[in-house]
Amino acid sequence: MNDLKSQVDFTNVPKHVAVIMDGNGRWAKQQGEERLFGHAKGVESVRSALHTAKELGVQYLTLYAFSTENWSRPQAEVDGLMDILVRSIANEIDELNKNGVRMLTIGDIDGLPPACSSSLKEAIENTKNNTQITLILALNYSAKWELREAIKEIANAVKSGELESESITDELISSHLTTNNIPDPELMIRTSGEHRISNFLLWQLAYAEFYFTDVHWPDFGRDEFIKSVLAYQRRERRFGMVSEQINESE
Repeated sequence: MNDLKSQVDFTNVPKHVAVIMDGNGRWAKQQGEERLFGHAKGVESVRSALHTAKELGVQYLTLYAFSTENWSRPQAEVDGLMDILVRSIANEIDELNKNGVRMLTIGDIDGLPPACSSSLKEAIENTKNNTQITLILALNYSAKWELREAIKEIANAVKSGELESESITDELISSHLTTNNIPDPELMIRTSGEHRISNFLLWQLAYAEFYFTDVHWPDFGRDEFIKSVLAYQRRERRFGMVSEQINESE
């Protein structure tokens, strides 16, 4: 454990890490359990990821917890997920405050069940002054929904004469997204062997490094998180330039 951490270059830790937490259900089936058992076990991995991110100096950790497409899952699983979410958040507020964790959410929170949205809003209010790390839960979230809403807002501003179409910039578009005032992720992790981003932060991940692992989310512990950061640090981030240009600017 200490050996892995000793390999980390703390001058090159991603400021923002985004995670698609995949494989809870498959992990549960491998244990001979129902899918909800895997989701409950996955909460422990959330704690581990948050603590490890803070330990390494990551400032923002975004977790894809529930997509708009997840509503199509069996009703019993959806209901169970919402129950786990409400109970987990209610039980973690004191721990979040103790560790200086600020909680935020992205997505259509008002579209969640009332108990869930209420619990989230309470956690956001109670942790708003914390400054050690920001935990962002993507709930009832869809990148296409987010972009569609941003386009509507910008189109209405142009239509009303508040905005000229020539004034639409990348920065303006970013300011209309749910991640406004949050830096784009430099590293995106997806567990459980899938190699896609599933409608997650389509705009914000434009220049992120992707890290895919076969490890299911309930088994994604501290060492696995550090491995992902080490993989990130072995890559050269060129942003459209060539290696020589990067080296000259250093």
